[in-house]
Amino acid sequence: MKTLIVYFSLEGNTDYAAKRIAGNIGADTQRLISKKIYKSKGFAKFISGGRSAIKEETPELESGDIDLTGYDCVILGFPVWASNVAPPLRTFVKEHQTELQAKSLAAFACQGGSGAEKALAKLKGTIGIEAFAAEGIFIEPMRQQSEDTDAAIDAFCEEVKGL
Repeated sequence: MKTLIVYFSLEGNTDYAAKRIAGNIGADTQRLISKKIYKSKGFAKFISGGRSAIKEETPELESGDIDLTGYDCVILGFPVWASNVAPPLRTFVKEHQTELQAKSLAAFACQGGSGAEKALAKLKGTIGIEAFAAEGIFIEPMRQQSEDTDAAIDAFCEEVKGL
């Protein structure tokens, strides 16, 4: 099964998880780059990113069009912002909704606090599906790297391998 991981990462946590997953299962990766610049430090980061997420913005992406044709499975990865999907991933999902519905789908969320369950539920609703084949929630996997965090990512990989 050919797998693509599509993800957005602001501070590196989601990038860390995506690369670990890709290395574990032999998947290709596509990092989404937003043309909108999000603050990555201080209180302004939470205000601007949270507001964008709550408003369900869909910023334009620099990544260009991503061809999903050759992939059987797509894994979506994102940081949780205000219990929501980070806006750049929302853009990708809205642009590829029909294609995604025809794939085997998995998703993972990286968070520093809480809200991943709500964000994953909203993502399912945006795509128009009832469930992901596999879901993972990782607590700041790069910043708080540990054997437990890496074991949680590896357990997610085992679920994906079983698809």
